[in-house]
Amino acid sequence: MKKLVQVLILCCILGQVTAQNQTQSNTYVCPPCNQSCDKVEYNSPGVCEHCNMILVRKDHSKTIAFYLQDGVEVLDFAGPMEVFAYAGYKVFTVSEKIQPIKSQGILTIIPDYSIENAPKADILAFFGGNSSAASENTAVIQWVKNQSEVKYHFSVCTGAFVLAQAGILDGKTATTFHNALENLAVQYPKVKVRKNVRFVDNGKVITTAGISAGIDGALHLVAKLQGLNTAKRTAYYMEYDNWQLGNGLVLSDDNPYHKQTTSDELIGFEGNYEYKNNTLFDLVYNAKTKDLNAIINEISYPIYHENGDVFSDISNEPVYFKRNQSGQIIGYSLTQDGKIYSKLK
Repeated sequence: MKKLVQVLILCCILGQVTAQNQTQSNTYVCPPCNQSCDKVEYNSPGVCEHCNMILVRKDHSKTIAFYLQDGVEVLDFAGPMEVFAYAGYKVFTVSEKIQPIKSQGILTIIPDYSIENAPKADILAFFGGNSSAASENTAVIQWVKNQSEVKYHFSVCTGAFVLAQAGILDGKTATTFHNALENLAVQYPKVKVRKNVRFVDNGKVITTAGISAGIDGALHLVAKLQGLNTAKRTAYYMEYDNWQLGNGLVLSDDNPYHKQTTSDELIGFEGNYEYKNNTLFDLVYNAKTKDLNAIINEISYPIYHENGDVFSDISNEPVYFKRNQSGQIIGYSLTQDGKIYSKLK
């Protein structure tokens, strides 16, 4: 009887957890923007009606701590910060102490926290620009080692030296700023240093080359955690045309680029289609981004493949393509059973 009660209690708990997870997976929020809409929740994807940001799934949101030292390179942290913020992550800054620091001697930054009171984070990130102020600071390194609940470590440029000093890169492959590659290899012989790569993904530890490469690494991490289409939407929003999918060394099993739709599959959707207000648009395959593009009023809008005949637009709204009995594409609808806009040719 006692065992039966225990089983029933366990089933009840599992049922509550499952229901909670399903609720969270169907709950969408806008990326943090310090406005009242940060607390608004939606039950479907789309665009925030207050700040016009693309909504993200609540359960996909992560907390990420940016450790910044005096002299930190602006683009090292500002580029990834833009990526993670738009992807819906809650970013906060940490430094050794809560006092103003200067980025490249120009930008004054007041850290949100010191290493004494910083909250826990899912991801811990370090950046270049006077990185020795962190890597040679025993208090900072001890703080890094004490962050036992961190799920991912991320570095840009010479921020890799902080991870190396903390022992996080021991036995792993890493990269850094091109002028610092030799120094990293000499100072930390337990680290296998790779040249000529934008980023290296060891699974839970991602290091990138210098400055702009941090954007590539951040988009890659978003692709790992939230799917490739979320990363593509982020790059599109940022107008970051330099991103080349998979342009890095991926040593982990969760490679987000393995399951890309082939060009032959996507080309079958090309054509001229009806659109709202009795207008038309052309749908064409973009070989560079490996996506379909809807050309509307001479502006190109990506359409991302989800599965089967279902795609999503830049606002993460679904697009349902329709076929006839012969399997030919005859049009699309914007809701599952909504009006069908015809394919003309």
